[in-house]
Amino acid sequence: MYHIFLKLLPVNNSVIFFESSVGRNYSSNPKYVYEEMVKQGLDKKFKCIWSLENTDLEIPGNAKKIKRAGLFYLYYLAVAKIWACDTRLPAFLVKRPETTYIQLWHGTPLKKLAMDMDILSMSEKMELSEYKKLFKENTETWDYLISQSDYTTQRFKSCFDFKKEILSTGFPRNDILFKKNDTKSIESIKKKYNIPLNKKVILYAPTWRDDEFHKNGIYKFSTQINFDLLKKELGDTHIILVKLHYLVKDPVDWSNYEGFVYKCDHLQDIQELYLISDILVTDYSSVIFDYALLKRPMIIYAYDYQKYKNDLRGFYFNIFEEFPGPVVKNNIDLVDSIKNYDCNCYSGKYREFLNKFTSFDKGNASSKIVDLILEKTHCSNNS
Repeated sequence: MYHIFLKLLPVNNSVIFFESSVGRNYSSNPKYVYEEMVKQGLDKKFKCIWSLENTDLEIPGNAKKIKRAGLFYLYYLAVAKIWACDTRLPAFLVKRPETTYIQLWHGTPLKKLAMDMDILSMSEKMELSEYKKLFKENTETWDYLISQSDYTTQRFKSCFDFKKEILSTGFPRNDILFKKNDTKSIESIKKKYNIPLNKKVILYAPTWRDDEFHKNGIYKFSTQINFDLLKKELGDTHIILVKLHYLVKDPVDWSNYEGFVYKCDHLQDIQELYLISDILVTDYSSVIFDYALLKRPMIIYAYDYQKYKNDLRGFYFNIFEEFPGPVVKNNIDLVDSIKNYDCNCYSGKYREFLNKFTSFDKGNASSKIVDLILEKTHCSNNS
């Protein structure tokens, strides 16, 4: 059907196709680009299409929601003038020469990615050479790729073998961290998610483990955090928001930690969770690069560092040397680091970290991508 559409239908200059997290969320960079279009009234000038697994999700503005991998999905991909996505699209798709693909990739790399990987342990169960070949074929369809810093640009050139234009825009999803980092906005978000106003908020946002999965694309929740210990030591003064990676789909039972652990589902915007959190606990997730823009405490819980480094992915830099916060390997040190975090100890490292990894983020990335969309569709805000 897709190839029939390609043969019979012309590209429609007014169709913009959006997708985030392979259709599982309305989130991240595509969300914030789209909402900038809504802000400028462009959702009424363009036909904005959102690809979703669940089309019941609420989306502001005048978007049309379509079921991912359905017939309308194929139709709108075939005729869209702009593809704006933050993960890879299916390999069978052919991008027409008249279509512009703006790859709004979902993070700055900490762990090795794609062409830079030496080991493949993922659920796809294929040889590393085949994985790289398919990845390369996919990245060759991208016309533009966004970046958070010079570091990000160099990593993307390497891991994606990308030779087209990399845009020094920063990440659209981080605009909110500049615009809503104030008491009123933070209180409003806490009330929306029923988060207590009188306790410190820890955001726990781990990544996934390549070798721990149920089936293709569905990964297990992996942690060695002792939540009983954390509740005992921190429960009077803190609560924990648990935000899992969108690929992790384990039904974790948190009932024993009611009032202490707040499970955040995959639909909740992690940028809003950054804003309401006083401290971030993660492992090897790229959330550290975005959260750092708030200049708040961060801790890496590296309980399986050697395995992750040697047997799973490997890293682009030494987190023990460059991360601007404690890197701990057990629960006792984790609790101690949360209780006794000293910002003064990491102020110098924090400045270096921000300069190296987030220098393009200025709070205006969304509008820059919208300007590019207008340029490629030969449209202006006044037309």
